[in-house]
Amino acid sequence: MLVDQGKADNFYADGQLLPDNLSAECASNYVPINLRIHEGYDHSYYFIATFIEEHINHHAKFLLQ
Repeated sequence: MLVDQGKADNFYADGQLLPDNLSAECASNYVPINLRIHEGYDHSYYFIATFIEEHINHHAKFLLQ
């Protein structure tokens, strides 16, 4: 699993997004996760546009096996 989270995202700052909980659950269920927290990013179009290619490539590796 590949997860990118912007540290300036209002939902993250307000404690509504809990990526550390997701990471812990993945670990306890042996689900590999790459959780990346990015300073200065919110959840805007720019954030998504910045990282979308990496996500497409990540998923393609598994879909094309």
